[in-house]
Amino acid sequence: MPVDISGTWDMVSNHNFDGYMVALGIDFATRKIANLLKTRKVIEQDGDVFTFTTVSSLKNYKSSFKLGEEFEEMTKGLDNRKCLVNWVGDHLVCVQKGEKKDRGWTHWLEGDELHLVWSSHQWVGCHQTK
Repeated sequence: MPVDISGTWDMVSNHNFDGYMVALGIDFATRKIANLLKTRKVIEQDGDVFTFTTVSSLKNYKSSFKLGEEFEEMTKGLDNRKCLVNWVGDHLVCVQKGEKKDRGWTHWLEGDELHLVWSSHQWVGCHQTK
């Protein structure tokens, strides 16, 4: 059963983020800066419509989407990709199609913690807890 994951979370842990960025082809300098950031994630949920805002001292990123409707995600410095987000049990799962194959993310709540796993081709993953 889908849950309401609206809320605000500050990063607690960030496992294998550098490995994930290497798999995406992100340059060394950008990876080093990104690894230093402690992000805040704000999720607003209104039925099937979501707005994700990621806030850091360097850059803020905002994405809005409706469940079950493919949308194009534009990110500076990375390939643009088509995304499709749906509930799988109590996990919010995004499948992405772009230059990098087999990529996506999964969000879920455990108690008061928001979990995010990013995965890329060759099963390189990153697990953030907020």
